[in-house]
Amino acid sequence: MTSLTTPPSPAASWTPDLPWRGLMVATALPFRDDLSVDHDAYAEHVRRLLDHGCDGVVPNGSLGEYQTLTADERARVVRTAVEAAGDGARVMPGVSAYGGAEARRWAEHAAGLGCGSVLALPPNAYRADARAVRAHYAEVAAAGLPVVAYNNPLDTRVDLTPDLLADLCAAGHVVAVKEFSGDVRRAYEIAELAPGLDLLAGADDVLLELSLAGAVGWVAGYPNAFPASCAELYRAATARDTAAALPLYRSLHPLLRWDSKTEFVQAIKASMDVVGFRGGPTRPPRLPLTADAGARVRAATEKAVADGHR
Repeated sequence: MTSLTTPPSPAASWTPDLPWRGLMVATALPFRDDLSVDHDAYAEHVRRLLDHGCDGVVPNGSLGEYQTLTADERARVVRTAVEAAGDGARVMPGVSAYGGAEARRWAEHAAGLGCGSVLALPPNAYRADARAVRAHYAEVAAAGLPVVAYNNPLDTRVDLTPDLLADLCAAGHVVAVKEFSGDVRRAYEIAELAPGLDLLAGADDVLLELSLAGAVGWVAGYPNAFPASCAELYRAATARDTAAALPLYRSLHPLLRWDSKTEFVQAIKASMDVVGFRGGPTRPPRLPLTADAGARVRAATEKAVADGHR
């Protein structure tokens, strides 16, 4: 009988050569009460995340409400992140846009600021077929930075299936995928069809499952509120140290599961406000949490603080 042994843990640490790996925080963007961007608070937040064990930041992702930003605001957010991080390689801007030409321009902007990689959804607001998806990522990759594909079929209605990801990887258009479908079974098919493609956990509430399946990164939401505890969880999970990871995961999961809900931006910002960070309001069309949802987020956040998470 063949003896099956546990495979070695994947290399999940951040390095300048593989800057999309590690714990990359999809940063919430603080707004003032008049809904203008608070760049000073954002710079402070980026520094806080790195100081508490996170490897890098992802500005202008969905959590950063990029869809509501003007072009000038969006560009300044990336500059602020790079300046605050002190190392552009630790910044992976979201470059998602309606089409490949605009996404490429944002990727070129990121390259000009010294960013290490970019994160890109398929075409926004258009149900692209496989041919259009391939053309889209080819255009983004032409900017010259490593491209991390973002699979979020719930919001985009475009599913980056394992076979399509294998095509994109083979063409040299993507180096990794932020997997947000929620289907952890895909990890194994992706590894079979595209062994050269890095798998990044894209939803907070499947981090442990995807880490055990070989994820080498986490594009994360809740480190915005609990950076140190989430960094500890990430390192235990990717080391496959379940004795250390599972208690942390269970303790944080009442919050982590909000990352997969429609109100994830409002929830994470509400938790940031509870712990004393600047979360602030969200821009329309996002409205404040309902009284019931707000109470549940606050209670879960306060419990996490009482349990020693930070």
